[in-house]
Amino acid sequence: MRPPAPGMEDAAFPHLGESSQPPPRACPQRCSCPRADTVDCNGLDLQVFPDNITRAAQRLSLQNNQLQELPYNELSRLSSLRTLNLHNNLISSEGLPDEAFESLTQLQHIYVAHNKLSVAPQFLPRSLRVADLAANQVTEIFPLTFGEKPALRSVYLHNNQLSNAGLPPDAFHGSEAVVILSLSSNRLSYLPPSLPPSLERLHLQNNLISKVPRGALSRQTHLRELYLQHNQLTDSGLDATTFSKLRHLEYLDLSHNRLASVPAGLPRTLAVLHLGRNRIRGVEAARLRGARGLRYLLLQHNQLGATGLPAGALRPLRGLHTLHLYGNGLDRVPLALPRRLRALVLPHNHVTTLGARDLAGTPGLAELNLAYNRLVSARVHRRAFRPLRALRSLDLAGNLLTRLPGGLPGGLHTLRLQRNQLRALEPEPLAGLDQLRELSLAHNRLRVGDIGPGTWHELQALQVRRRPVSHTAPTAPPSPPTPCSV
Repeated sequence: MRPPAPGMEDAAFPHLGESSQPPPRACPQRCSCPRADTVDCNGLDLQVFPDNITRAAQRLSLQNNQLQELPYNELSRLSSLRTLNLHNNLISSEGLPDEAFESLTQLQHIYVAHNKLSVAPQFLPRSLRVADLAANQVTEIFPLTFGEKPALRSVYLHNNQLSNAGLPPDAFHGSEAVVILSLSSNRLSYLPPSLPPSLERLHLQNNLISKVPRGALSRQTHLRELYLQHNQLTDSGLDATTFSKLRHLEYLDLSHNRLASVPAGLPRTLAVLHLGRNRIRGVEAARLRGARGLRYLLLQHNQLGATGLPAGALRPLRGLHTLHLYGNGLDRVPLALPRRLRALVLPHNHVTTLGARDLAGTPGLAELNLAYNRLVSARVHRRAFRPLRALRSLDLAGNLLTRLPGGLPGGLHTLRLQRNQLRALEPEPLAGLDQLRELSLAHNRLRVGDIGPGTWHELQALQVRRRPVSHTAPTAPPSPPTPCSV
């Protein structure tokens, strides 16, 4: 059959012009358009802004390309855009016209992270809800970059070069709905004033902050999380009112600063206080009385010595769950700890002694870590662990023990004794540990003949037994491996 003559197609295929299918949508070359309002040009190594983008587009992704500029004429015609993703390009401030976004009156989400902006756009649309300008080289923002945005909720400016001079005092004026603000990894020297009172999460870590000006956080009464770690804060940079107005604060990270004492005026809502890697020499009970709701207190790598944590200093913290004291200079387990404490983490200190009553005040302990201290068997009382009926994990690795401690709780699941000086293993100290699942004995002075007969008989639940390492040749052939050895 011959093809129809030119001009006769409709006669040959009468339904061709009457199709109910819509005409194919215009879509930029190499991009995909899965919906009428979506254009995805992600990861195409584009160097030029694509043309032929439909005016109906509401979502445009141009991330992971090599764009250096945004042409105003092309962008201004996309007045229906709600989401614009320009993440990971080469866009500079010179390639971004001041009026670039003025026609995008419905824009809600803009992502310009990982580009080469040296200043923020002078104007972003009033309709904006989320703005991500992280990982640029921004040194300055302007009053209308983020100001006068009543719907704005999240602003990400981390990993830039912002100093306090580049952050105007009215930067968030008229934007009373911002709940997340990230200014971490910049060059701020003090906590910026006039932050949105609506904030719930504030990231200021990895700056040069040495001071929180008086009243700087007095309006942020909704703040729940405050991150100030890796700064240069000293005691003189804070005062008793710095945190006292934050009546919803739950998480405060002040680690990696230069504090010599626990800050005053902590709110009662605080649940997590991170003070690790400071220069704290002593903890005063008076400083913690206001923080009665504290659940996690982290004081690792400070300068707490023999008198750094006096008896009863933490007693106001009745609900404390976890206490981290790793890497200090304590010579004994602190006395009169909160009775409900569940985890005590005390490795890499100078603890030499465990008395019969040292742990009696914390019967609810489930985890006790005393690894890498200076414990010797002669100074560990045979009843030291007996009050800890809830104990599930005991870490005594890296001490100077020559024998297993007595009176171990029957509910123990994990017992770590590697890197001690154990010379014998008898069944008596392990009797009753029928729930023990993991026992670590590596790097001791045990030989096969030093392990008494029946030692493993009581350990019916044992799943992991770290092999002891012999320092001398065994006196008898090694016994065949048991099903629980690894």
